Amino acid sequence: MLIETHAHLYLKDFQEDLNQVILRAKEVGIDKILMPNIDSQSIKPMLAIETSYPNFCLPMIGLHPCSVNDNYENELAMISYWLKKRKFIAIGEIGTDLYWDQTFWREQQKAFLQQCQWALDYDLPIAIHSRSSIAETIDLIRPYALKGLKGVFHCFSGSISQAREIKNLGFYLGIGGVLTFKNGGLNELMFEIGIDQIILETDSPFLAPKPYRGKRNEPSYLTHVVSILSLCLDMSIVEISQITTKHAKTLFQLP
Repeated sequence: MLIETHAHLYLKDFQEDLNQVILRAKEVGIDKILMPNIDSQSIKPMLAIETSYPNFCLPMIGLHPCSVNDNYENELAMISYWLKKRKFIAIGEIGTDLYWDQTFWREQQKAFLQQCQWALDYDLPIAIHSRSSIAETIDLIRPYALKGLKGVFHCFSGSISQAREIKNLGFYLGIGGVLTFKNGGLNELMFEIGIDQIILETDSPFLAPKPYRGKRNEPSYLTHVVSILSLCLDMSIVEISQITTKHAKTLFQLP
């Protein structure tokens, strides 16, 4: 059994064959798929998928840093509205991004910290985006971690020292397709990082693992990540599946 902790199934990439994607995920042993939100426009499509696949596709709520602009306060108001309206599995995908555009860096930080506070208020974990900004995000999150905030650094691709710092704060590392890339460098670090505080994800439809790199990613491809992880850690696929599933259940308070 596996838990896919990060997949954007509501995007147009899955419009034509979502049911087949879900079936393939179940066939390889995926028990649940967690869906991070992007902004106000993705909430209703995401919740529609939850309705179609109850207790299998579980939604988060949050404002993605790449969706932060001069209208971010209105977007945050919508996140706040939904948090008051119903239960979510986590607050995400939130965080910071210095890769694509630094125009709204200050606003990104404000939006991120507000959502961190909401996570504490609602006793929810967070799913963190930190592309080209891992060090900055660690600094931002530290005071909230000391207050008990938990979460995952989604799509981790940082250094061993950053991995240790994240784990010391009580956060998890989300490991996905990047692990299978020859030039990714992550596979060389995994033995030292270890299996503690590791959860699995695909970030579908992005970052497909080898041998599908460059194509649409989907949750069933998580098995390729597990296979490489078993080689990196010299552990069996069964062990990795059991341990990472336990971690996901603990972090996201799954039954």
